[in-house]
Amino acid sequence: MITAIVLINAEVHRIPEVAEAIAGLDGVTEVYSVAGDADLIAMVRVRAHEELDDVIAGRLNKVDGVVGTSTHIAFRTYSSHDLEAAFSLGIE
Repeated sequence: MITAIVLINAEVHRIPEVAEAIAGLDGVTEVYSVAGDADLIAMVRVRAHEELDDVIAGRLNKVDGVVGTSTHIAFRTYSSHDLEAAFSLGIE
């Protein structure tokens, strides 16, 4: 499994709609609204590198309201629990 972390800048007044549209794309497993240099972060998980082009360049970048993206490819997952905790508010 190949994981890409995509930082997304969106038109500010459309962030919720952009997030919903991206969350509905095949290959996108999560979308987070965040503070910082990006408006949203999407986790993309695919079986082959070639699929990244289809998901990110072919569909995600074309969602109406997306202004720009920056993609980071994960080399290794150390712990899925640590990943979950990193993006969790700690509310159970």
